[in-house]
Amino acid sequence: MDSTRRTALVAGVFYLITFAASIPAVFLLAPVLDNANYIVSSGADTRVLWGCFLDVVNALACIGTAVALFPVVKRQSEAVALGFVTSRMLEAAIILIGVVSLLAVVTLRQDLAGAPGTDTASLVTTGKALVAVRDWTFLLGPSLMPGINALLLGYLLYRSGLVPRVIPALGLIGAPLLIASATATLFRGNDPVTVLAAIATVPIFVWELSLGVWLVVKGFKPSPITAGMAEQKVAT
Repeated sequence: MDSTRRTALVAGVFYLITFAASIPAVFLLAPVLDNANYIVSSGADTRVLWGCFLDVVNALACIGTAVALFPVVKRQSEAVALGFVTSRMLEAAIILIGVVSLLAVVTLRQDLAGAPGTDTASLVTTGKALVAVRDWTFLLGPSLMPGINALLLGYLLYRSGLVPRVIPALGLIGAPLLIASATATLFRGNDPVTVLAAIATVPIFVWELSLGVWLVVKGFKPSPITAGMAEQKVAT
């Protein structure tokens, strides 16, 4: 396996890890996200902690996709490739902020819920505030940033021909829809337009999943970039 194929494989695996981690996390975190009184309830802390762990894995895998692809896609445009790395890191940072807010809910529930002298009403208010922080990070991170990522990486892959152009085309189509959906949700006080959100999510979901699968199974297509990398390796 040459270095270019290995790079594609690593990047593809990281993309698939983001799916394997983020989808189960949604269900594992449901108790704390859907129960306004979770912080004073009997709780399901182990389940929530596993959900937080998977969100951390998702955040790290997000960074991994960008770091793995950067040496290749920078040959198309280093500025755009650097923008992709930066946006991916920002997405990961926002996700981790949401994780910390939910971990704080678990800590407060374990330390204060049911303790003598605890102001239950204030504790519930605090719990709701921390969950609200997580809800906003979900909008600004996993909901908005994938649209920006798709614009940047989609442009690089479409222009370079490293993968079939139909794959980045899906990202370039879905990106403005997702950004518009997230912006509308922002100005509606984090109340999504359900139909728009559903329409915007599908092409981005398919773009990232198909990209991950293609990179794992097929790798990069022959292109001027891969030819240049091969020549550079021979020269060194």
